[in-house]
Amino acid sequence: MDLDLTGKHALVCGASQGIGLATAQALAELGADVTLLARREERLRELAATLPTNNGQTHGWVAVDSADTDTLRAKVQALVAGKPVHVLVNNTGGPPPGPVHGPEIAAFEAAYRQHLIANHVLAETVVPGMERDGYGRIVNVISTSVKEPLQGLGVSNTTRWAVAGWAKTVA
Repeated sequence: MDLDLTGKHALVCGASQGIGLATAQALAELGADVTLLARREERLRELAATLPTNNGQTHGWVAVDSADTDTLRAKVQALVAGKPVHVLVNNTGGPPPGPVHGPEIAAFEAAYRQHLIANHVLAETVVPGMERDGYGRIVNVISTSVKEPLQGLGVSNTTRWAVAGWAKTVA
């Protein structure tokens, strides 16, 4: 398949390492302008400078903790005001391992905020531009635990299933 994303803008969450970084690099190779989103600004600045610019692409970054959904919304609103997002990749690490019995309610609330609520805030912020431009894709990197719970990941299993349900509902 020949996929050309020239002229498209991708926002990739969790882009300072791992799956997020690999995704950002692949999208840039396909011609997209890429905005990296994660917490560490210096790291994001360095990584954005390494992305390919074969098609005159411009790359940037947004430094924010996705659990801070008010700041997340404000920063992404500022981003899309200047450049609509056409591809959103929701990708966030955690929550920490542990059984489903024992964690405080706050652990579940924090995980839902970081994963489910942050994804919803991002989608609500970028979808209007996708609709206006007639092109949009949302990719949710979740976990194999949405098919079968993983031992020792009680909060994560619960949260990831909620994200899968949200994504299916949005679709």
